[in-house]
Amino acid sequence: MQISPNKYANWALVTLALLATVTAIVVARSFLMPVFMAFLLSITVSPIRRVLQRRGVSPVITATVVVSLLVVSLSSLVYFLSGPVADYAENSRAIAMDVEQKLRGVSNAIEKVAEATDQVTEMATMDDADPTEETVVVQNGPDLVTATLYSAPVVVGQAIFTFVLLFFLTASGDMFYQKLVQASPTFRDKKRAIQIAYDIEKKLSRYFLTITIINACLGIGVGLVLWWVGMPNPLLFGVAAFLLNFIPYLGAIAGVAMTFAIGLISFDTVGQATLAAGSYLFLTTLEGQLITPYAVGRSLKLNAVIVFIAVAFWGWAWSVIGMFVAVPALIAVRVFSEHIPTLAGLGIFISGTEEEEEDEVVEEVPAEDGKAAEVVLVDPTPLDDLPPATVAP
Repeated sequence: MQISPNKYANWALVTLALLATVTAIVVARSFLMPVFMAFLLSITVSPIRRVLQRRGVSPVITATVVVSLLVVSLSSLVYFLSGPVADYAENSRAIAMDVEQKLRGVSNAIEKVAEATDQVTEMATMDDADPTEETVVVQNGPDLVTATLYSAPVVVGQAIFTFVLLFFLTASGDMFYQKLVQASPTFRDKKRAIQIAYDIEKKLSRYFLTITIINACLGIGVGLVLWWVGMPNPLLFGVAAFLLNFIPYLGAIAGVAMTFAIGLISFDTVGQATLAAGSYLFLTTLEGQLITPYAVGRSLKLNAVIVFIAVAFWGWAWSVIGMFVAVPALIAVRVFSEHIPTLAGLGIFISGTEEEEEDEVVEEVPAEDGKAAEVVLVDPTPLDDLPPATVAP
């Protein structure tokens, strides 16, 4: 059987397109991160904006209130948590030494492995190094506090850009949906485009609303439990649990490790630190295995392996922000795969379980004399309040 050269050419083009996309994501991350975050936040608050717009509230007022609440909330968190975080950052080296000392006292095996490693290193470098020469290790580079202060202007600038873009996106109302319909050449393309846009909005809004409520409850629970066991700064750990839980798998691991490390320097015994970290682990396990799978529903479940790979990739590309956007990006890709036949296999690969069929969300209203055809929603959800987008007959 002879394979057409066009097939190899198509695969080559797809490969080059993927490489170009990955390169653009990594190289332009300083610009793309705030843009992506602004669109995610805009999609999340769109149902709220529509509900208020039906009650006569202007989208500009809604945008002003939403952005103001976000700025005040973020500023308050930074103000209340800056003290404890600064203290831990300034004493990071002393904390690391204290943790290492206590861990060495717990397990003799770790110390033996370290000694064996040192001996192997000395043997490997014996021929190249002078035995009488003293090795001096010099640590160059700024400490944690200096590095944080150095990167603060960039972070603040990206945050301001995100909030300003979020304001314009929310204040514009449904303009993008109407432009999307008008820009599509055929009615079939218009219908597919509006279906994809609405499905992404509906699923992302549902995901963020559900996960935010669950994470807030988790943060409260972690803060109360760690306060009960005597951990210092339980508010800090509660907020950390709330934020880190947006990162699948790795967020819980980081939270448990952080709790155990701070517990080692805060308590007299390792058992108390283990109790604090174990309490954190128990709550996150309860949330991840029972509460979240039940709350998000079948339509938002994703392949666990693909989620882990996506978190690792976006974390490599965009650091912590990338880990936050990994799951929303997968949800958007899955929505595209549900409406584009050539991507159906990708959607099956991404999804964790079969999804129930959903109702049609748009239909064509036949044109009347002197009027143009319209595209309107028929799905009985809050998303059906979008003003009909006129389509040229």
